[in-house]
Amino acid sequence: MNQLKIMLQDKSFLKKTFAITVPIALQNLLNSLLNLVDTLMIGQLGESSVAAVGLANKVFFVFSLLMFGICSGSGILASQYYGKREIFNIQRVLRMSLLIGVGGSFLFLIPGIFFPKLVMSIFTPQEGTIAIGASYLAVIAISYPLTAVTNSYVAILRSMNYVKLPVMITMLAICVNVCLNYLLIFGKFGFPEMGVAGAALATVIARVVEFGTLQLAVRMHKAGDNGIGDFIHNKYDKVKENGRAFINRTFASKYYYTAAPVIANEFMWGLGVTMYSLVYGRMGDAATAAITITGTVEQVALVFFFGICNAAAVVLGNELGADHLERAERYAKNYIVMQIILTLFGAIITLLVKEWVISIFVVSDVVANYIRLCITVFALYMPIRLLNTLFIVAILRSGGDTKAALFLDVSGVWLIGIPMAVLGGLVFHFPVYIVYAMIMIEEIYKVILGYIRYRQKKWLKNIVAE
Repeated sequence: MNQLKIMLQDKSFLKKTFAITVPIALQNLLNSLLNLVDTLMIGQLGESSVAAVGLANKVFFVFSLLMFGICSGSGILASQYYGKREIFNIQRVLRMSLLIGVGGSFLFLIPGIFFPKLVMSIFTPQEGTIAIGASYLAVIAISYPLTAVTNSYVAILRSMNYVKLPVMITMLAICVNVCLNYLLIFGKFGFPEMGVAGAALATVIARVVEFGTLQLAVRMHKAGDNGIGDFIHNKYDKVKENGRAFINRTFASKYYYTAAPVIANEFMWGLGVTMYSLVYGRMGDAATAAITITGTVEQVALVFFFGICNAAAVVLGNELGADHLERAERYAKNYIVMQIILTLFGAIITLLVKEWVISIFVVSDVVANYIRLCITVFALYMPIRLLNTLFIVAILRSGGDTKAALFLDVSGVWLIGIPMAVLGGLVFHFPVYIVYAMIMIEEIYKVILGYIRYRQKKWLKNIVAE
């Protein structure tokens, strides 16, 4: 209670946190609502279509986790460099992020476009689901490189506390996506009726709009504000004339040391979570549809709390980069208290509205009951899960303790989550909600080790000091 009182009295902390949290949460909410609308529209085509698109999007899920790792690793350095007001080094971070992100996107684009049925067969043995998913994947994969560029820019802008611009651009892209979904999925107003392929095409067009608008917007900022203008217009290019390469060995080594564990973390964690989908895909379309819809509901329920974690990563990184270590430690305690209290309220609200949420989906009684019980499991684990996210994504990573975060995340999935999924789904053939609950046991393991690591204070350091 004493820490809660300290937090509530720190007006500067609260103002800084919510100035970043609210726009990020709004952007995440808009993206989650888009996924919800997609699922509702595709649900009109049947449970097999929902299951197929859910499985096809696991390719994007793994890619997005790779990008999250790249952007998180880049954000760690960019936040601390911004704390030191070293704009030139932030430009370097963006360049590295783009090189790795766009290059990595082709590892997913090529099989998605040229071998979509082969990719879908990894997730499910059902021919009808494979055919539907392949038609979706072959189109949606085109958007991956654009997503890589956009995500890299947004991550750097957030680290510099510019969070409103990405929200406005996301709103525009979502409006385009939803309108085109309606036109292309169902063939309205003279447009072709393309089904799930229409949903994919709508997303690709929206990504093009998002990419183009973001590039135009950031380049319209004038130089001289020690912010986006200087960052975009290369005010610090003159440094290169003094013999410093834009990306030299020293900088590349620092980037690799900081970002590589984060990239490996998200990628290996993503592969592990994808293994869950392999299990769900072999439990039938009803189980797959239920877990797909539950995942969409989760995204909406978690947006605000993920916003807090993103804000914490930026704020803590800025303070550590400015050598305000005591303040960073105090802020970390505040975030822990804030996350615990708010997620308890969030879990209660989720349980209260679950019946209303289920009612908006057109599914069978069996699937509806699966969703009901999966949402209950999700709500019960919600406080622990989000405390883990705060420890790993915000606190440990903000100070460069990325190897510990890597160990926590990857060991939890591969040593606990996956064995539980295989045992529950393929050996004992439990219902999907039991399997989901078994997988979530990994969160208990992570919260114990995560708290121990936080208390060791190895994350409390300035990693960009010369």
